[in-house]
Amino acid sequence: MIDAVTTFFELETGPLLLACAVTLFAGFVKGAVGFAMPLIMISAFSSFLPPDVALAGLILPTLITNVSQAFRQGPALALDSALEYRRFIIGTIIFIAISAQLFHSIPRMAYLLILGVPVTAFAALQLAGLPLALKLEHRSRAEWALGVMGGIYGGVSGIWGPPFLIYLLSVGVEKQKMIRAQGVVFLIGAIVLLAAHLGTGLMAGGRLAFSALLIVPAQLGMMAGYRLQDRLPQQQFRKLTQALLVLSGLNLVRQAFFG
Repeated sequence: MIDAVTTFFELETGPLLLACAVTLFAGFVKGAVGFAMPLIMISAFSSFLPPDVALAGLILPTLITNVSQAFRQGPALALDSALEYRRFIIGTIIFIAISAQLFHSIPRMAYLLILGVPVTAFAALQLAGLPLALKLEHRSRAEWALGVMGGIYGGVSGIWGPPFLIYLLSVGVEKQKMIRAQGVVFLIGAIVLLAAHLGTGLMAGGRLAFSALLIVPAQLGMMAGYRLQDRLPQQQFRKLTQALLVLSGLNLVRQAFFG
């Protein structure tokens, strides 16, 4: 059975099973803290899969798990989050659609460094206790700017979460609202990313089927992660989020230099 599946995806058995294991772990982390699944997947996948297969693999699991996360507390609260963060969402949508067309043109090292360095620096400073909150009068401009930044990264790498997380951490959003807002913003971005790469041809044939297969381990990991999320106090949740951002950013920098 596995041989037939791996032949269909043009992957060896080992890489396919490893991709499932990575996705299971990434789903667990997302269930626990609300983010990091595409960061974990693209970081790990890039070490043993071609770039186009790595990016395609995370698209459908990201989409489906964000449906669960966004609507876990009901559609009314999900709509509230969408309206509250509409500026970030609009900027992300527009620039994912634009930057997806540049997937084959932007040097991989460039976007990894441009994303990894500021994310690592910001999260490390917050983890060390340095206050970096945005001033209230600057929030609208910050949402627009970070939405554009997230969209640019999202189209070429499948990762648009760190800029939004930086905003949420800066303004001190509480745990449940933060997780719900991430789910809503990430879901809308995931829909746009899927549509954009259906257009570019990336999500077709074996790559599309490979991505669909990874939905199962992603959802299983997500359900396990929810149990941890429900028990995490606010302060521990915030520290864990910051620590994961630091590790994710450092891994992106590592990949930029060492592949």
